[in-house]
Amino acid sequence: MITRRLFAALALTAIVATGCSSNDSKDAAVGSDGAVDLTKVTLNLGDQKGTGLQALLEAAGELKNTPYHISWSQYTSGPPMLEAINSGAVDFGGVGNAPPVFAAAANSDIKIVTAYQAGKHGQAVLVPKDSAIHSPADLKGKKIAVAKGSSAHHHLLAVLTKNGLSFNDIQPQYLQPADALAAFSTGKVDAWAIWDPYTAQAEQQTGARILVDGDGYISGDSFYVAGTKALSDKGKTAALRDLIQRISHAHTWANSNTAAWAQVFSQTSGLPLDVSTVAVKRLTYQDHPIDDPTIAAEQQVADAFSDAGLIPHKVKITDYIDTRFNDLFPKS
Repeated sequence: MITRRLFAALALTAIVATGCSSNDSKDAAVGSDGAVDLTKVTLNLGDQKGTGLQALLEAAGELKNTPYHISWSQYTSGPPMLEAINSGAVDFGGVGNAPPVFAAAANSDIKIVTAYQAGKHGQAVLVPKDSAIHSPADLKGKKIAVAKGSSAHHHLLAVLTKNGLSFNDIQPQYLQPADALAAFSTGKVDAWAIWDPYTAQAEQQTGARILVDGDGYISGDSFYVAGTKALSDKGKTAALRDLIQRISHAHTWANSNTAAWAQVFSQTSGLPLDVSTVAVKRLTYQDHPIDDPTIAAEQQVADAFSDAGLIPHKVKITDYIDTRFNDLFPKS
């Protein structure tokens, strides 16, 4: 049985006390007494088909009685979502390890605020079932589909580097997942670097073969990212604190209820149940603080991209970290 800690601000009339006064905040949700009225807060959240945050929260029952309002926007991958967060159109969303690096290289107004492990086996470089490619070295000279600035971009870079190749040795085809699946299915590319559930979809629907997964190449961390504008808003920050706890509870629920989660994910994503089941079984969520090893691993991702000339300059990851929510997660 999953033990859930009840968060104090579940009622619609919840008021969250803050340390500010009416003189140092212009937030509409902050009263003259310095308290935050969450009923006056709207969180604009980003989501991806490949992560299904909204579906996960709904399946786990964590969207019931939220004391704030939520507006959802859907994105094909992490980079366009972070563009929306940078612009202020979205407050918060989940991405892999590479999108924050590309956003930082563009001097975006974003901060990494939470981290979690999601497994390494759904991140894969795929080849057709009858492909002559049988080792990473065989990727030399090949057309490889990948979403630019995505976690798959970093995975592909790590695979190439570890096997003595560079991006100059391949023909990268920068495609979003739907277009990449079409190109892969019709033989227009030789390989595809991608993540679940697309990995599972290609395996099930095209017979794709995993040439190499993320094991031994990536840390497995994914992140939730917030906009600096949202983090400077006391009302939104209070709501994000509640939301992050709900996400952690949902992750715990998913780990213990894979069949139920796969069923809901199938219904909301439109993917066949056999596809969602494979993808969900490869996931094991583990939330953790943004600690020194996490930051160091993400700095290595940034350095790999800058060393390869795939971003215009080096990035200092600590400039894009906000640890104010670390207290929500036990230290490992």
